[in-house]
Amino acid sequence: MNCRDNCGACCTAPSITSPIPGMPDGKPAGVRCVQLGENNLCRIFGQPERPAFCGGLQPSEEMCGSSREYAMQWLGELERATAPACNR
Repeated sequence: MNCRDNCGACCTAPSITSPIPGMPDGKPAGVRCVQLGENNLCRIFGQPERPAFCGGLQPSEEMCGSSREYAMQWLGELERATAPACNR
């Protein structure tokens, strides 16, 4: 499956704990990554600076569904389900 045009849910919904250029401490869940362009495409896609987490998160029917809203909700639920108990 390919990414949906102009979505960017996977660059907004999940938290990323590793450094990102422009976000040295990573990013919290629900915050748009600074590397997400206005076209909702990753500016560092394929670059060595891109966090391993990002490269490991592959689009799928289950995750992406039929809309950006669905993907945001699905990824948000995954974020909450996998957060450490002290953050829930």
